[in-house]
Amino acid sequence: MNDAPAPGEGLPPSLRLLKGLVIVLMITMIAGLIAIVALLVIRVPKSGGDLVVPAALKLPAGARAEAITQGRGWIAVVTTAGKILVFDGTTGKLRHSYDVN
Repeated sequence: MNDAPAPGEGLPPSLRLLKGLVIVLMITMIAGLIAIVALLVIRVPKSGGDLVVPAALKLPAGARAEAITQGRGWIAVVTTAGKILVFDGTTGKLRHSYDVN
């Protein structure tokens, strides 16, 4: 009738194994979460650096590049003044200028 374990016995062997497996799983999950966060921090590019305009392009005086994109035969530069400048991809000459504002 007395099913309670004696004070010094501890857990049965099957529960000790289960407890050990749960602890190993917890440690593995924590290590995996740390690895995922570390990879995100390492892989995400840092912003705020100055853009490097290709050498063939000559921006108008006072213009500063905010974004650059390239397609087949053209390069587009978005300036801080709110203009999109489309250059020829081979010669670097200005094709079009669009005002965004």
